[in-house]
Amino acid sequence: MSPPVAPPGWSRWLVPPAALSVHLSIGQVYAWSVFKPPLESALGLSGTQSALPFQLGIVMLGLSAAFGGTLVERNGPRWAMTVALVCFSSGFLIAALGAATEQYWLIVLGYGFVGGIGLGIGYISPVSTLIKWFPDRPGMATGIAIMGFGGGALIASPWSTQMLKSFGSDSSGIALAFLVHGLTYAVFMSLGVLLVRVPRGEKPVASAPSALDGVQVSARNAVRTPQFWCLWVVLCMNVTAGIGILEKAAPMITDFFADTSTPVSVSAAAGFVALLSAANMAGRIGWSSTSDLIGRKNIYRVYLGVGALMYALIAWFGDSSKPLFIICALVILSFYGGGFATIPAYLKDLFGSYQVGAIHGRLLSAWSTAGVLGPLIVNWIADHQESAGKHGSSLYGLSFLIMIGLLAVGFVANELVRPVHVRHHIPAPREAVDDVQREQSAQ
Repeated sequence: MSPPVAPPGWSRWLVPPAALSVHLSIGQVYAWSVFKPPLESALGLSGTQSALPFQLGIVMLGLSAAFGGTLVERNGPRWAMTVALVCFSSGFLIAALGAATEQYWLIVLGYGFVGGIGLGIGYISPVSTLIKWFPDRPGMATGIAIMGFGGGALIASPWSTQMLKSFGSDSSGIALAFLVHGLTYAVFMSLGVLLVRVPRGEKPVASAPSALDGVQVSARNAVRTPQFWCLWVVLCMNVTAGIGILEKAAPMITDFFADTSTPVSVSAAAGFVALLSAANMAGRIGWSSTSDLIGRKNIYRVYLGVGALMYALIAWFGDSSKPLFIICALVILSFYGGGFATIPAYLKDLFGSYQVGAIHGRLLSAWSTAGVLGPLIVNWIADHQESAGKHGSSLYGLSFLIMIGLLAVGFVANELVRPVHVRHHIPAPREAVDDVQREQSAQ
């Protein structure tokens, strides 16, 4: 499937909507917490067990992005979006079969493994193309598209909640909800497949820097640099801190205020998940656009430093004030989303636009690690504390302190980022050097 080339006069502003149609769909993964209580009740699962499809999905996202990044670069965005459509929708259909037959391993296989591959390929499918279309505003361009991934739960959370109310929250109702998700997302993602285009001759509409302007590093060389691994740690720590709240958002806010005079209902908890999704989405476009003005390193100082402060406020004062808990969680999730949207531009600054999609895919292996680490920390500690007779906000205090420490590690890693050494650069073509030298001599 050859990449479709834009005809003359085709607007580059049609690329972000194509990317959004895919990212809004696969962003449903952030609404997984809505399915956790019904699955636990219907199939007799613990909190740790019900997180497994989500965790495996994030693991496969990172792995498929890492190993499929080069294929996406080679085959183009339409091929990648088609693969994402087939895998993501098929994952829901397999999960529906698992719920209908009460075979939980099928839900894990479908949603987590098969659907997770769709998540990874779909996530990186537009990144390289967007950077080529918008070399003048890479943070904004990737932020527009990637905000869809953060905003997917804004649609999926209330939609899923309503379906579970209509179909029932038993195994058959969950199966029907999964089936509707799979079919609907297949139709919606096909819009992106049909609409996406690449620049003519791989040259963006806006003037791109020449081979001699800035750094150009191959994906193979990039993974050999300390800068790549510093950013790997930065992304892993930032994602772990955000995903720890996001994966358990609905039961977490219910637990936090269960023993107060203002308990949180199931519908209000679903609304909280939607609010987190909105913050996640807004952070992806807002903070990534801000990074075009203040720089990538500075914006990550905000994500990691202020994020640690927000966690400290929740840990010590969150159960005494519902507005404080909600505001701090919204800020953390905005940083979480902003971190994802800013990282492609950070990579472009350090390694150039050459093979930036493949480099981005490899870096997303940090997401795989964080996808296991964040939910595991929060769920395992909460389950352990509950078995020890604790309840309410005390289920989460220790895990929040761990998150503060992880954000501090990420902050230090960001401070260690330096320009890439010239030995890793790709030399400019001799002809390009000669042309530039002739132009300079003529002047």
